[in-house]
Amino acid sequence: MNAHEARRLALSLPEAAEQDHHGRPSFRVAGKIFATLWDEGHMNVMLDEPGILTAVEGHTWCAERWWGKRLAAVEVDLETADPTVLAELLADAWEGKAPKRLSRPSQEARRA
Repeated sequence: MNAHEARRLALSLPEAAEQDHHGRPSFRVAGKIFATLWDEGHMNVMLDEPGILTAVEGHTWCAERWWGKRLAAVEVDLETADPTVLAELLADAWEGKAPKRLSRPSQEARRA
């Protein structure tokens, strides 16, 4: 994968938009960041702590990203990332930030 492909995955989610965040591209829904493109080779995906830990344990191309003392995101190495899994991580992060009105039927089924 590359930064262009990762950007395309993030922007394919409903109402996702790209916006600058301290000089880096961020991907947002309803104004809330669900991912950032840290550099051309890395994307940070903002999951909850259990989601971060699961991703890191399951994929060698994922690493913990800390902001101070807080575990804040999954750092994805785009060169070795699995596009299908990255799409799932982005969808999970998007779901955590999206307003309820955007909830997809498949998300409702997963919760049941």
